[in-house]
Amino acid sequence: MPASNKFDNLRVVLVAARNPLNIGAAARAMSNFGFRHLRVVNPYQVAFREARSAVHATDLLAQAQEYATVAEAIADCRLVVGTTAIRHRELQHPLKVLKDGARIILKRLPASPVALLFGSERFGLSNDDMSHCHWLMHIPTRDDHISMNLGQAVAVCLYELARETKIAISKKEDATAPARELDRMTALLVETLLKSEFINTRTAPSSEEKLRRMVRRLNLRQGDAELWLGILRQILWKMNASEKAGPRETRKS
Repeated sequence: MPASNKFDNLRVVLVAARNPLNIGAAARAMSNFGFRHLRVVNPYQVAFREARSAVHATDLLAQAQEYATVAEAIADCRLVVGTTAIRHRELQHPLKVLKDGARIILKRLPASPVALLFGSERFGLSNDDMSHCHWLMHIPTRDDHISMNLGQAVAVCLYELARETKIAISKKEDATAPARELDRMTALLVETLLKSEFINTRTAPSSEEKLRRMVRRLNLRQGDAELWLGILRQILWKMNASEKAGPRETRKS
């Protein structure tokens, strides 16, 4: 297996996991294959750090970082990949089978942080969780039994990453914008569209989810994202200035 330092840029993110034993099993799988960075978002029970299932991975579990939202957990990542069992939901992202997705992830790992998201045991990732992803990945299971235990799913995905030792890995710096910049851009877009009344407060949450997906599909480089942030800030500043100035009076001749 590759040395663990090749995997230092991978963040395994468990979103709303309900069973501490599953979190412990995920930590054990990470330790098995040389992955060290576990992040948990709003875990169901805070006692997960004491899970007995984390055999020989208690240190990894103790160092797991806890976040309130997905946006915070993936803020430093330049590629965010969600996992899904597909089921009957309508997917709005590119979907890759595990083997193909693992190769793409490995090529990106040396240059920048990558987040691999796993949803809760009962419902998987929500549509809002997925809106933070660039694309989705699934494990090819039997059609009659597509769901997997969370710990098993993590183990299978990490094994696929660990066994691909002959991937042509690029060491060039990753110029794509990190998730925090994309989320700032999304927030400014929503604020601008609300102020222009293109969307309203009732539809804002669903519009934000759609915009977040759209922004990620653009695959913006860091410099382009910074330019768009400047453009949107200037538009908002002008709109706010116009509101404060009020309507102009027509001069009579």
